[in-house]
Amino acid sequence: MGGRTVNDRNDVRQQLAGADRTFDWTRVRAVIAGLGTSGYASADALLELGAQVTVVDDAIDEGHRDKGGLLEVLGATVHLGPGSTESLPQDTDLVIVSPGWRPLQPLVAEALATGIPVWGEPELAWRLMHPDHVIPWLAVTGTNGKTTTTQMTEAILKADGLRAAAVGNIGRPILEAMADEVDYQVFAVELSSFQLHWSSSLSLHSAAVLNLHQDHLEWYADHPDPFAAYGADKAKIFHRVQHSCVYNVADPATERMVEQADVVEGARAIGFTLGTPGPSMVGVVDDRIVDRAFLEQRQSSAIELAKLSDVHPFAPHNVENALAAAALTRSFGVHPRAVAQGLRDLHLGGHRIETVHQAGGLTWVDDSKATNPHAANSSMRAYDHIVWISGGQAKGTDFDHLVTTHRDKLRGAVVIGIDRKMIAETLARLAPQVPVVVLDSTDRSVMAEAVHRAAEMAQEGDTVLMAPGCASLDIWPGYAARGDDFAKAARTIDGPVRR
Repeated sequence: MGGRTVNDRNDVRQQLAGADRTFDWTRVRAVIAGLGTSGYASADALLELGAQVTVVDDAIDEGHRDKGGLLEVLGATVHLGPGSTESLPQDTDLVIVSPGWRPLQPLVAEALATGIPVWGEPELAWRLMHPDHVIPWLAVTGTNGKTTTTQMTEAILKADGLRAAAVGNIGRPILEAMADEVDYQVFAVELSSFQLHWSSSLSLHSAAVLNLHQDHLEWYADHPDPFAAYGADKAKIFHRVQHSCVYNVADPATERMVEQADVVEGARAIGFTLGTPGPSMVGVVDDRIVDRAFLEQRQSSAIELAKLSDVHPFAPHNVENALAAAALTRSFGVHPRAVAQGLRDLHLGGHRIETVHQAGGLTWVDDSKATNPHAANSSMRAYDHIVWISGGQAKGTDFDHLVTTHRDKLRGAVVIGIDRKMIAETLARLAPQVPVVVLDSTDRSVMAEAVHRAAEMAQEGDTVLMAPGCASLDIWPGYAARGDDFAKAARTIDGPVRR
């Protein structure tokens, strides 16, 4: 890249602040940092608009080579392999980062230091919808429950006959859906803290923050208060909301986010609660989800939206997810009956408090999706007597509150993974009466051993709960593989094992 004056480069960078789809993208030299699904979608979209695109990624596996080859055919310059991301290509105007790229990574730090805009894929998608292809977003963030709530939101919208798609952090880039031949009426968008960090111009129809607890603190390790920085990124979802800011009544941090948000005039604060709702809330009355927010007589009446039995799998935290999805979709005007129908229609993927085996008085539950302590807490709330299988990559979080809250229901614990010693030490310090087995193996076969040792601790009527509270990549390729190994091993156990 080269051949332009400093003034030319500065002009383009300054004008990008207000860029939308109608901008002259042929003047832009963009770097795509990371060739995952969002990076590929971003490169493809910018190439179609005529931008000059360079893609960099340190990975060089077959999948990256295939995607890189396709982009080269479309006109991109692609650099793969170790060292490709060490420095910013010369004359760059814009950097699009994949989720998870931290501000301190050399290429990103160089861009920020020289005033080059850094966006994520949601920021680019938002801009490229405007001014003439705007699709409203109902967006979800929070430490836990994002994917489930986004899926519930999509299902309810579709039950009301709307052309809707679940996009974002849920696995499908927003830009990819925008390229569909479907004339979508609304998007259900999952947004992570990473994606929100690299977003600045979003003005969503409605947004929900489900909860705020420790997670991904290693991403913010350079910040003097990592948890505060994490929360500040989550709170960005409420910035410039047009209709409704949905918060969790049981989590005051989410309500404070609404109170501090700079929203469009007239936007409302809508609470969700497992208790009886007040005005401008959705909540639970007599085993029913009810709405006291989106009806004219909300001071004195409520509308039934669904039965608790419509929520699958049933657990308190999943009811909270359903309440948030109900609030978001009702803010968009869906018919009350669509909420119940959407919840009934939804079939979630596995590894979320999924009963995988029952035999000999024992119940085996796979909650491998519980990749932080708060998620593990949610599933622990659903059971009375637990043998707990935990451990993996703790991501800078601690387990003090989780252990203190549930120590009286723990029959025993089996701890595995790279941060096993930290969790075992927490159990020893805060729940010394709980038997703990620490397994040092870093091979996938450790799960079979963990299951056998859990069966030795269990008594008839107990639940063996694999809710690790940690990420899985220290041993497994992902949480799904971890859950599959647990289920396979559990199905070999006929009941409590006696030594």
